[in-house]
Amino acid sequence: MLAQTNTSTGAPDTNTSPSSTSPGDIVDLSAYDDEQVRLMGEMCIVLDNNDKAIGAASKKTCHQMSNISKGMVHRAFSVFLFNSKNELLLQQRAVEKITFPECFTNTCCSHPLATEAELDEEDQIGVKRAAQRKLEHELGIPADQVPLDRFQYLTRIHYVAPSDGVWGEHEIDYILFIRADVDLNVNANEVMSVKYVAMDELKQMIADADKNGTKLTPWFRLIDESFLYKWWANLDNLEPFKDHATIHRLN
Repeated sequence: MLAQTNTSTGAPDTNTSPSSTSPGDIVDLSAYDDEQVRLMGEMCIVLDNNDKAIGAASKKTCHQMSNISKGMVHRAFSVFLFNSKNELLLQQRAVEKITFPECFTNTCCSHPLATEAELDEEDQIGVKRAAQRKLEHELGIPADQVPLDRFQYLTRIHYVAPSDGVWGEHEIDYILFIRADVDLNVNANEVMSVKYVAMDELKQMIADADKNGTKLTPWFRLIDESFLYKWWANLDNLEPFKDHATIHRLN
């Protein structure tokens, strides 16, 4: 297991008591949704800029701009799920979400946790386990409809993005594609709406987003602008597009 990271030094913290508060963990959560506050206690994987795991810190700590500005970065994943008609499943994040509420984004975006199962880097199995877990949690998709061996890991992106003056993201994000026809049972505390879109529909939606007041997550915009459509056009043969050596620095 990883040691908890001290946000004032970036080094592993030997005081890992659940009740302890790191120096960078300063934001009052009393005004936020109770369930989303609970989830802020989950322990994320803290990284160096080359995706080496160097510690663990709470989701709350990892997403505070005060810590991001010091260089704190954590591991994440973004799932793009396509049905048998090659339509992409989008979600709109719930208003209860603490970061990027009401934003449209790809199917599922979250974090592997600092647990033995999700730290496992062999064949990116830890990230895939986390993706399967969160697809069930957010969208109610049964695990047997998204088997681990069906996820295709394409590459990683590294980006930083503020959500507001308090919260933001600084992630090395694993991009996972999967094609499956799935049953949905949406968790309303996580997701306020879902829809499948064809490629041309998404292009139009994003082109009109500012005019229509449609909010999009920053990582979804970056992936859309940089990679998405060439990958989408080649769902039947993604092997030539897999780049596991590169971490794409997108901003």
